[in-house]
Amino acid sequence: MRSLQIFLLSICTSFLVQCNKFGDPLVSESYADSLIANYSTSKAAKFNNDELNFWQSRIKNNKNFDHVSTQKYASQLVTRFGFTGDIQDLKDADSIVLNVEKELNNKEAYAFLTLVHYSILQHRFLKAKEYLEKAKALGIKDLENYANTFDVEFELGNIKAAKENLEKMKDDKSYAYQFRKSKMAHYEGDLDASTSRMEEAAHLAGDNAVLQSIALSNVGDLYNHAGKLDEAFKSYKKSLKANSADLHSMMGIGMIAMMKDNNEALAEKIFKFVQSKSKSPDALYKMILLAQHKQDKNLELKYATEFETIASNAIYENMYHKYLIQIYTESLKNPAKAEMLAKKELETRATPQTYSWYAFALMENNKLAEANEIYNKHIKGQPLEALELYYMGRLMEASKKGYNAKEYYKAADENKYDLSPALMRDLEDRL
Repeated sequence: MRSLQIFLLSICTSFLVQCNKFGDPLVSESYADSLIANYSTSKAAKFNNDELNFWQSRIKNNKNFDHVSTQKYASQLVTRFGFTGDIQDLKDADSIVLNVEKELNNKEAYAFLTLVHYSILQHRFLKAKEYLEKAKALGIKDLENYANTFDVEFELGNIKAAKENLEKMKDDKSYAYQFRKSKMAHYEGDLDASTSRMEEAAHLAGDNAVLQSIALSNVGDLYNHAGKLDEAFKSYKKSLKANSADLHSMMGIGMIAMMKDNNEALAEKIFKFVQSKSKSPDALYKMILLAQHKQDKNLELKYATEFETIASNAIYENMYHKYLIQIYTESLKNPAKAEMLAKKELETRATPQTYSWYAFALMENNKLAEANEIYNKHIKGQPLEALELYYMGRLMEASKKGYNAKEYYKAADENKYDLSPALMRDLEDRL
């Protein structure tokens, strides 16, 4: 009888601990079901479809080359890429605008600026800078100059130049300024300032549902980084209210269901629904994280292999390098490929973050001396996010620098929800 009482007490204690850990669920089954059941093409997506048809008909009915209609059509293709994740739309738009430039003898600054934007979306950052210089040579407005220069230099890791141009475009009533100011604050590690700036951008979006949704979805991500999952959930809900087809926010809610509520079944339902509506591999990556959360190695390997097949397709170029490096070091246990990709990424943008990926891949590939050389030259003392902080903690630990390792681990733990479930568990063990 005494043994039974102890057994029951153990169960009750375990139950109470679990309740204390997860608390009341944030994402209810009914809310998630309503999101899926009431999903429909947003007004913005419908308008995008109408615009595509309109500009396409204008092009067909015009016997002469109509560069204005052609560029408008390309712009709508990129908008559709944002809704559907179909990379072919972005590739087609890029080719169309390149052809416009050729037809206009490379004398159209606006087309070059468009190519800057398309190149950044494809992680062709050096190409973006090349197009920007061509646009500047032809003559562009000051605000276009400052905004595009910030975008390019920020992605290339030239933070001083990015800051200088950000200050030149300062306007607290501008969505474009507040959005970029938020990115800079995030880079500098000031999550509170980054979040407030992005919230202001959402406010300044006004009736533009797409811009509002983009900002609110980013606000959700920022709250998630800070571990404020309740606030993240509220922001994702607001974004979905503005744009019912915001699949990124849906996945954010799925992550909260998994990480905060421990509701793996609900998270899986959301991820699979998003996967059915999008042509990008993003939801498949979330399925890898779900498998890690379940601690199901076979399922993790299955999804990681599927993700690798899609994301490593040449059509995506460098767009998924960060995530491929992660799965090569975590799930697929192929550090040689991780090292190769990380080195390739440095050719496109050499930042403390990308150097951290390379240093970690070198360490995992038994090249500790090289990893430490990279650390000392390019990473030490630089601002890093949770993943890179964890990576450098591992590097310091492997280098027998216990104090430095602990400091990195503590810093990573402050934004632990940026980490995969597998790395979160490993971080807890190392702390």
